[in-house]
Amino acid sequence: MKGHPEEMVEKLEVAVDVIEPKRQRIIWILLLCPLMGLAQQTNTEGYKKRVLESTEVDILSSYYEQTGNNASVTGGIGTEQLTDVAPSIVVSIPLNDDDVLTVDVGISTYTSASSSNLNPFDLTKTGSGISGASGNAGVGGGGDDDEFDDDNNNGGYSGVIGSPWVASSGASRQDTWGSVSVAYAHSSDDRNQIWNANASFASEYDYVSVGFGGGITKLFNEKNTEVSIKGSVFLDTWLPRYPTELDSYLEVGGNLNSGFFAGVDILNRNGLVTNKNGTATWRPVDGFSLISDKKRNSFALSASFSQILGKNTQISIFADVVSQQGWLANPMQRVYFADVPNYFIGNPASIPNYTSSQNTDVFMLADDMERLPDTRLKFPIGFRLNHYFNEILTVRTYYRYYFDDWGLQAHTANIELPIKVSQNFTLYPSYRYYTQNQIDYFAPFDTHLSTEEYYTSDFDLSAYDAHQFGFGVTYTDIFTKFRTWRFGLKSIDLKYNNYHRNTGLKANYFGVGFKFVMD
Repeated sequence: MKGHPEEMVEKLEVAVDVIEPKRQRIIWILLLCPLMGLAQQTNTEGYKKRVLESTEVDILSSYYEQTGNNASVTGGIGTEQLTDVAPSIVVSIPLNDDDVLTVDVGISTYTSASSSNLNPFDLTKTGSGISGASGNAGVGGGGDDDEFDDDNNNGGYSGVIGSPWVASSGASRQDTWGSVSVAYAHSSDDRNQIWNANASFASEYDYVSVGFGGGITKLFNEKNTEVSIKGSVFLDTWLPRYPTELDSYLEVGGNLNSGFFAGVDILNRNGLVTNKNGTATWRPVDGFSLISDKKRNSFALSASFSQILGKNTQISIFADVVSQQGWLANPMQRVYFADVPNYFIGNPASIPNYTSSQNTDVFMLADDMERLPDTRLKFPIGFRLNHYFNEILTVRTYYRYYFDDWGLQAHTANIELPIKVSQNFTLYPSYRYYTQNQIDYFAPFDTHLSTEEYYTSDFDLSAYDAHQFGFGVTYTDIFTKFRTWRFGLKSIDLKYNNYHRNTGLKANYFGVGFKFVMD
């Protein structure tokens, strides 16, 4: 599940600032804002320079891949392998001297081994190990014993199997997230005040987001001081998908002899088949209940202050308050309790190796899905310090402290060193360090207690340290010599980031961007 832009960022590092190209453009904007302001003054002859001289088009694309062993969909263990391709286009149009309209359209197509295990169950099949039969064994599909073959090659076992370490062929394995946003900005005649407003829409198969916001920026002290206030609202709706065994249990009214469970053996931790009509068999804790409030609303207020300290140095200070209300947990994510017996579907011989990647054919039935409070307050505060040493080297630094009322505290530090190696080329080596503690409601796989009110085994909410090393190259065509149709090429950006956590998650990000200017 990706959700609206804030949620996408949050899933990789909880609160903001991960491997995301749009975020990194913020540093550019902050460093260049004063220079833009100076360039846009009205001269003594009454000529007013346009805020944006001509239409600009940014064509962006990125590829992201990750691996890890703490999948939240399978309760904190299992493969986190994921790939994501995200092209987008941003068009900025000058409506007149003072007004600019910007349209941003993007899609993100991802394949996730973790999400695929929303429905982890496949059928064994003679001569080919595991078949792509999760459609037959899915919700309401009813495990069809007539299709099972006792002579299959899967370790001598036939039946319904699954594993947190093996990607299923279920529908949740792939999805496309799409978004469109429109922003309008108006600058005053003296360019000392900018009003802006925006609206956005995003959706994927289990989530829909509608957002809007606006703000004002004022420049003082001959444009050496800048103050900005912005507000935003996201009104989101879950189209919830639940783990197969939990959803199927409700669908058949708790009858483990019908629907998906018909003909499917439920095993205890010793690998023995349980009596589905008895008490010593699997059932969700408290019978399992669905989401009653499918809304998730987010309200954010942001303030920033920027000051030029000298001809070469600029500092910026920012603070945000974010309030979230509604269903803030993820219904796809399983939770297992230490004080509740464990039950399985699949090959009994693999139960002793369940938490090992050697397990390819047995799956533990969930005790419940993730449940978290229905409100959350977030408070990120931080600063940026940018210093221009000479025409070759600039240093950009960033620090943020984050805390919220779920008990999470985090620190982020980043440094970027733009190095201008020629008139056309600039290099961007960077390093980023991130550390956080765990929220009050986190516990690893199979360690929560059923008496707890809230619980999650999502390692994005655990304690960890993360390091990100990056490198970028920008080519600037000052005179836009290369042209296609009515557009001239203004710049090309290439970026690579390598990211890893001490929990074992590793990721690589590749990005490319082209900026064109209309004649």
